[in-house]
Amino acid sequence: MFDPKDLYELADDAPELTDPVLLYHFDGFVDAGSAGRLALGHLLAELEHRVVATFDVDRLLDYRSRRPIMTFDTDRWVECESPELAVHVAKDATGTPFLLMSGPEPDREWELFAKAVAALVERLKVSKLVTLHGIPMAVPHTRPLGITMHASRPELINNAQSSVFGRVQVPGSVAALLELRLGAQGHDALGYAVHVPHYLSQAEYPTAAVTGLEAVTRGTGLVFPMDALREAARRTTTEIEEQIRASSELSTAISGLEQQYDAFAAGAERENLMAETTPMPTGDELAAQFERFLAERDDE
Repeated sequence: MFDPKDLYELADDAPELTDPVLLYHFDGFVDAGSAGRLALGHLLAELEHRVVATFDVDRLLDYRSRRPIMTFDTDRWVECESPELAVHVAKDATGTPFLLMSGPEPDREWELFAKAVAALVERLKVSKLVTLHGIPMAVPHTRPLGITMHASRPELINNAQSSVFGRVQVPGSVAALLELRLGAQGHDALGYAVHVPHYLSQAEYPTAAVTGLEAVTRGTGLVFPMDALREAARRTTTEIEEQIRASSELSTAISGLEQQYDAFAAGAERENLMAETTPMPTGDELAAQFERFLAERDDE
């Protein structure tokens, strides 16, 4: 029987915390607009933090499926960018300590990893686990982004917005498994799935990260520095609007999405956010146009 504690190494100076929130996101699963990656990356860039625990990535990752980048210089190898899956401790804008867990999603030993996280949750006296990511939806960027909340118990869901999903089966993720397994053990765990316009799902969309972190603040009371992220969101929105104004096809498509979204929000009889009778470019076609625009911007 493997000991889950063998999967991680706890720092010698691991802090004694009082009911901290553990905010987590793993790279590798669906994350439309890079909502989760941008959100946690922003916090790690803006807040002072230090590592309190690291996981054994040699056991958890399949290097052949996502090979680390190595640097070759003239006649020798000089560097290897080793992946890191770690837990950090930081303080929010009010000085409240909390934990961040980020890194690549494990490829193997999911159940043992969940037990290892549970052991860390007990050791660090975590009060609540929170995750966020983006999901592609047929919604226009000109409307407020929606959020689907999910939690280990209904009392944790504090918004009035009803879910747009019924009972569905989807490919699993480690983030979802943690909520399921630790919730079954009595730990509070919840997540926020930000509704990202499907035509922007492959691009970085900071507005989705802003929406996600604002939801985390409402759900946990943690306060984050947001100015830089909001400015990035503003710039991205301006660039998107420039592209739309330059294309009558995009303008028509976005207008159609707005009409469908408004009808859905008003309670029109429609099962989903896509009208079947309106001829419009697909999400892939819209995304391709935006990707061409973003590539041209990068070249400039």
